[in-house]
Amino acid sequence: MQAIHLAGLPALCYIVIRTQSPEIMQRMVLAIALVYLSCIHLHRQVYDYGSYTLDITGPLMVITQKVTSLAFNIHDGLARLDTELSKNRKLYAVSKMPSPLEYFSYALAFPALMAGPVLFYNDYMDFIDGKHLLQKPPNNNLDNNSNSRTVVLEPSPCIVVFKKVVLSIIFAAMFVKFIPVFSVQAVKDDDFVENTTLAYKFYHLTIAMLLVRFKYYFAWIFADAICNNAGIGFSGFNEDGSSNWDGFSNIYILKFEFSTSLRESIEAWNIGTNRWLRIIVYERVKNATVLTYALSAIWHGFYPGYYLTFAGGALFTLAARTMRRNLRHYFLYSTESKFIYDVITFLVTRLAMAYITFTFVVLEFWPSIRLYLHMYLCLHILALLALTLVPRLTSKTVPGISNSIANGSVAHALKHASPLTNSVSNHHD
Repeated sequence: MQAIHLAGLPALCYIVIRTQSPEIMQRMVLAIALVYLSCIHLHRQVYDYGSYTLDITGPLMVITQKVTSLAFNIHDGLARLDTELSKNRKLYAVSKMPSPLEYFSYALAFPALMAGPVLFYNDYMDFIDGKHLLQKPPNNNLDNNSNSRTVVLEPSPCIVVFKKVVLSIIFAAMFVKFIPVFSVQAVKDDDFVENTTLAYKFYHLTIAMLLVRFKYYFAWIFADAICNNAGIGFSGFNEDGSSNWDGFSNIYILKFEFSTSLRESIEAWNIGTNRWLRIIVYERVKNATVLTYALSAIWHGFYPGYYLTFAGGALFTLAARTMRRNLRHYFLYSTESKFIYDVITFLVTRLAMAYITFTFVVLEFWPSIRLYLHMYLCLHILALLALTLVPRLTSKTVPGISNSIANGSVAHALKHASPLTNSVSNHHD
């Protein structure tokens, strides 16, 4: 019976795509998809509260991402000029209305239906047409004559698939083995909340959330292996001529686990969803951080823990951005000071991630708030201080720092600064 929704949601959205003007169609599709998905979330929350059993909500979340991204991509291709679009929006813009076969083939593509990763429409059609294979290995000396006929051999994903399956099984085994010892649900126990120190609470949450991430690593890496085995995910060749199959990977584990900022962590986590949020929200509105987190929360469902996590994520993202902007350049005048800065930010990021995200797993409001209160809301208070006091303090001349060091650090920061990745379009779609 639940399978009816797999056809119902995309069918309703396709009717809107084909009957409404490309000027407004994308907003209507987003509204319909979110309302439909929200009804399914609420139904599960009422009749199967707190359960982690596999049901239709997972595939519907993936389908929602596909149909809404396609609607916005069609809007960009048919109702916007190239000069109005960001680089990403130009890349994914769709200028031809998909046929019913193309649309439903994309929406219901089975290799990525259960756990992702999310493919955008142009990426999917390139896979169907074989265009993703038209890349030559490095140092290829074949004749480039346009009149010559080229035979393209698809590289084998077998070795990559085997490695990913083995790695996913290792993460699953570690999760099953150690999660009973470091359970996140322990935060509901009176003994844990009232009779442990603040340091131990942080220690337990950090280990517990690491183990919870292993569950996601298993699902995403295994799903990536399934897609690779179907031929999805090939993204070209490495310098040594080997094929790269990480084109649609949903997680960069090492980048996430060793990140030195929340932004780096977010960019390496659930990459397909980040790309979706960037395309339909972040690059379309001003001051989009809060709206992006809000859409992500609604898409996940209506458990209070989700909203505590994403509200905290928005707060800590803004606080981390403020701290970096006001303090980082003071640590760039030497390799040693830069190393100290990286170590500090690495440790703070690990603690902040555990502090923010445990509510996502607990799901419930009062147990989460109770633990926060017994942790004295320490990181929330520090985040608010970072937003309010740090800019005022650093705007004044800091005594004890010579002009040469200060100027040197600023020069170094300007030299090595990377382009801003959070540029926002001025057009409201």
